[in-house]
Amino acid sequence: MAKENIVVGLDIGTTKICVIIGEINNSGGVDIVGIGISPSKGLRKGVVINLESTTKSIERALEEAELMAGINIERAYVGIAGGHIKCFNSRGVIAVSRKKHDEVTVQDVERVLEAAKAIAIPLDREVIHVLPQEYIVDDQDGIRDPVGMVGVRLEAEVHIVTGAITSAQNVIRSVNKAGLEVEDIVLEPLGSSLSVLSDEERELGVAIIDIGGGTTDLAVFINGSIRHTSVLPIGGDHVTNDIAIGLRTPNSAAEDLKIKHGCAKASLVSKDEEIEVASVGGRRSRSMQKQILAEIIEPRMEEVFSLIKNEMVKGGFDDLVAAGLVITGGMANLEGICELAEKTFEMPVRVGIPVGVGGLIDVVNGPAFATGVGLVKYGVQAKLEGRQGQFRDQKNMFVSILARMKHWFEDFF
Repeated sequence: MAKENIVVGLDIGTTKICVIIGEINNSGGVDIVGIGISPSKGLRKGVVINLESTTKSIERALEEAELMAGINIERAYVGIAGGHIKCFNSRGVIAVSRKKHDEVTVQDVERVLEAAKAIAIPLDREVIHVLPQEYIVDDQDGIRDPVGMVGVRLEAEVHIVTGAITSAQNVIRSVNKAGLEVEDIVLEPLGSSLSVLSDEERELGVAIIDIGGGTTDLAVFINGSIRHTSVLPIGGDHVTNDIAIGLRTPNSAAEDLKIKHGCAKASLVSKDEEIEVASVGGRRSRSMQKQILAEIIEPRMEEVFSLIKNEMVKGGFDDLVAAGLVITGGMANLEGICELAEKTFEMPVRVGIPVGVGGLIDVVNGPAFATGVGLVKYGVQAKLEGRQGQFRDQKNMFVSILARMKHWFEDFF
């Protein structure tokens, strides 16, 4: 395998670390050639709280993926989430340069994106993505690619994703300590959307909900472009904790019960079904109705969906997602989750699994791998378009911070 054709996605989640290795094939697609999974230790709600433990978890997943693919990995596209992520929409306006008979050039597009990005954000935050929604040339809106069009005024509507510099830096440092360079940092719901959504869904209007262990990520697409993103600090770990407290069982046993017997809608469970529940402190295990487990899970999942619905209503997107909802992430495997979501949102819901890849498809054929596969697809797009990640060298972040502080002091004094 040629190294220049290798793309690696690193999903650093609260529950698991997942390394997925992809190879760009002759048709421009991607084949999955290696995967490594390790339990995640050192993160809480998507944020690194123990650098050493996170590094060791990454190393274990990395070793497993390299063994499967038979190659050594040098760099990766890394997913980021957590409550520190803040997103908003912005607009940039420029006059088209007059070098080519008022034609919009690539340089004009770069300038208008820089203009949209030139907004005041706190010194402790860094721009992670500037995602174009649409371009407007002389009041003609809805343009996807303005290059070559004739006009004198170019505007850009963009979606800007920012994150706390310290949180992003801790992710980068843990990856570097594991022996990898960071090609770029990618917002996790953006990665998930690349692997599970179809072009038709994006055009019609769709919301993707990625329910992980520590966070629940939301991304809304309308008319083919991303319109809203948010990260809520609540996820599957809260469900596990509820089960542990409600059934008085250890956390590890609660996690097993959730995975093997969990159901998000109590009405779908027969009253006759029983499960074995481990006790604490060496006591004997107990037999219990499976419906009791579902009655513990359902209120927490209703809370998660209510928070997401409020987020969509607040942004005015609840009536614009005609294609409905796509649920992905580890919790999407929970029985009855689509039925509960359909009841809460009153719209069609499906579980999203990775599509559009070749190779070891059966290994990544599940919603838990949506983010990892999406990071690989993001990397493939970046390579084919010649885009270089802004976080390749962690020193660049410090240079950026110092430059911003210098300008701030110059303006102040």
